[in-house]
Amino acid sequence: MLNYTTQMDAAKKGIITKEMEIVSQKEQIDVDKLRELVAKGKVVIPANKNHTSLEPEGVGEGLRTKINVNLGISKDCCNIDLEIKKAKYALKLKAESIMDLSSYGKTREFRQKLIGFSKAMIGTVPIYDAVGFYDKDLKDITAEEFFDVVEKHAMDGVDFMTIHAGINKETAKKLKNNRRLTHIVSRGGSLMFAWMELNNKENPFYEYFDRLLEICKKYDVTLSLGDALRPGSIHDSTDASQIEELIVLGELTKRAWEENVQVMIEGPGHMAINEIEGNMMLEKRLCHGAPFYVLGPIVTDIAPGYDHITSAIGGAIAASSGADFLCYVTPAEHLRLPILEDMKEGIIATKIAAHAADIAKGIKGARNWDNEMSKARAELDWNKMFELAIDPEKAIKYREESTPEHEDSCTMCGRMCSMRNMKKILKGEDINLLAE
Repeated sequence: MLNYTTQMDAAKKGIITKEMEIVSQKEQIDVDKLRELVAKGKVVIPANKNHTSLEPEGVGEGLRTKINVNLGISKDCCNIDLEIKKAKYALKLKAESIMDLSSYGKTREFRQKLIGFSKAMIGTVPIYDAVGFYDKDLKDITAEEFFDVVEKHAMDGVDFMTIHAGINKETAKKLKNNRRLTHIVSRGGSLMFAWMELNNKENPFYEYFDRLLEICKKYDVTLSLGDALRPGSIHDSTDASQIEELIVLGELTKRAWEENVQVMIEGPGHMAINEIEGNMMLEKRLCHGAPFYVLGPIVTDIAPGYDHITSAIGGAIAASSGADFLCYVTPAEHLRLPILEDMKEGIIATKIAAHAADIAKGIKGARNWDNEMSKARAELDWNKMFELAIDPEKAIKYREESTPEHEDSCTMCGRMCSMRNMKKILKGEDINLLAE
C-alpha cells in the first residue's frame, strides 16, 4: 500500500494518486506536471479521505477556473429539505464546489446528508457551527471547543475549511488604528474578532496553528485561509488591514506546506475594477503562488438585486489576472437568503465569468466551446445552439416566446438576419428582403 498522508505529501514523494489521475484527465494536463504543481502548492485537490462520493477537481495554476456555490440553513430559514434541493440543483448545473454555511439547528445532520451524495467538493466554516453546536454565547466557547468542531467537520468528510487564522492581535490592532467605512464584513472574521476582544485573547487558530494542521493532515482537509479583513466596500479595498492580513496568510501558508497540508487563500470582496489585477498579483506574490479563491470581487456597491452582475464583472477580471476559484454571488446578496432561482442566476453568471477568464488565460480547450457555438450560429442550427448554450432552458424559452415568420431567423432581424443573408449570398442565392 502506498504510504502518504495528503495529496501534497504524495506529490512530494513522487506518487501519483487516483485523484491526480482523474484531475489530469478532466483538465487535459500531463499527470506528472500536475503532480509537480500539487507538490509546489500551486494546485490543490481538495479530497477528504471520508468523502467517498467525491469526483475530485483541481484548483490552481493552469487549470480551469472553478466555481463555488454557498448554501445552508440559518435561524430565519431552517429548511433542510430546501437546502438539499438547492445542492442537487447546483450539481445539475455542474458547480464544482458547494460550501455549507449552516449556522443554526441540525447542522451536522444536513452536512452529513450533503457529503453523502455530493460529487462536488464540500467546504464549511466551522466557526459558524460552534455557537449552535455548543448552545453557548460566543465569548464562552473555549479554544478546545473550536478545535473539536473543526475535527467533527473533518471527520464528516469536509474537503476544505475556511479558517480565519490571519486575524491575530497585530492585524486586529491595525484595523482599529485604520478605521474603515464598513469595518469587518466577513461573518467568520467578525465572530473571531469579537471572541478575541471579549476574551482579551489571541486567535486560537493562529496561536495553535500546528494543532489545526494536525487535523487537516489526518483527513487530508485543504485549508482555505479565510480573509477576515476582506473589504466590504470599494472604499475599504487594498487598505492596510487587508494587506497586513495577506502577509500573515502567506506566512501561515509556508508553515502548512512544511506539514504537507494543502492551502488556498481567500480574497476580496468589494473592489474597484482598476485595483483587481494588482490585488491578484499581490496575493500570488505574498502567498507564494497558492491558489486564490475570491468572492466577486464586487466592483460597485450601488446594485443590490444585481450583485450577480457586479460580481461576474469582477470575477472575470480577477480570474483572467490569476484567481483560480470564484465564489458565486446571487441577486439576493446583501438582501436575504437566496431562493432556487437566485441560486441559478448566480451560478450561471459565475460560470460565464470563469469561462471568459479561461479563454483569456489560454486554458486548453476553452475556446473550442465558443467556436462550436459560432459555427452553429453561422449555420442557423438552432438545436445545436441550444445544446451548446450555458443555460439551454432559458435560450429555448426565449426562442419559443417570439416565433419568427421564417424559421431561419429570429424576431429581432427577420429577413434582415445577417447570418441568413450571408449564407444565401455566399451560395449565390437572392435574399429577397421585401418579397412575401
